Amino acid sequence: MLPLTYLEAHFLEVMRRFVETALLITFAWGLVKTVDVVQDLVEDHYRLGSADNLRVRKLFTQLQFIKKLVVTLIIFVAVALILMSFATVRKIGTGLLTSAGIASVIVGFAAQRSISNLLAGFQIAFTQPIRLDDVLVVEGEWGRVEEITFTYVVLRIWDERRLVLPLNYFIEKPFQSWTRTTSQLLGTVFLYTDYTAPIEAIRQELERYVNGHSLWDRRVCVLQVTDSKERTLELRCLVSATNSSNTFDLRCAVREHMVTYIQQHHPEALPKTRTLVEAKDQPFTLAPEE
Repeated sequence: MLPLTYLEAHFLEVMRRFVETALLITFAWGLVKTVDVVQDLVEDHYRLGSADNLRVRKLFTQLQFIKKLVVTLIIFVAVALILMSFATVRKIGTGLLTSAGIASVIVGFAAQRSISNLLAGFQIAFTQPIRLDDVLVVEGEWGRVEEITFTYVVLRIWDERRLVLPLNYFIEKPFQSWTRTTSQLLGTVFLYTDYTAPIEAIRQELERYVNGHSLWDRRVCVLQVTDSKERTLELRCLVSATNSSNTFDLRCAVREHMVTYIQQHHPEALPKTRTLVEAKDQPFTLAPEE
């Protein structure tokens, strides 16, 4: 429509630059929104809410990283095209090419941590030591992977705090992953009783209670005497559940029920401290008060 405006050459050139810039920005915006639509379609087809979602978490981890990379490239190319449409910028760029080697070395030294984080992001996205929604124990904190960016990982702690760690942390340091291959876990409950405790009766009560509990996945239910100390026996109740949250809740329920059961049905099995007093040959008499 510009040739139909009959503008002077100077104003026509200004409007042409403006329209070209607006078209580039609009096209870049359309590409970014197209990437968002593709991400929404994939997330709508695959859900993270299922109990065993290992394949979905793998896909979402790669999808999130690739999306951020593609959006960054789109914006970078759009800005470059806009700037290169101006003759002055093209001349400056040609002059800067002569010093690009020295500048790249300087930038490389200055941004080595950022570049290493970026490379770690590629490694995490495709080798996947961690994934979105993974359950991790890091720095003594239990939480789920909420976000993976180019430079850091956000861990949502169980009490709603957020732990932010650089990507390099997961390449260089050890950490616990509770959902590496499957979300199923074993949970332990330790009980300390007297040596007179009826082990078989306590074992039968554990099996009866766990068999009727909705959080048990019907894989493991064991009671074992794992240690004998000076004054107590150590009993370990081992139970299983489908994921870490259910395992924690099941452990708490088992612990509460078994303690109550021992209190009510076998109070003599509670831990005791015994003292043996031996009588001497001479009877004990009190000295008269002065």
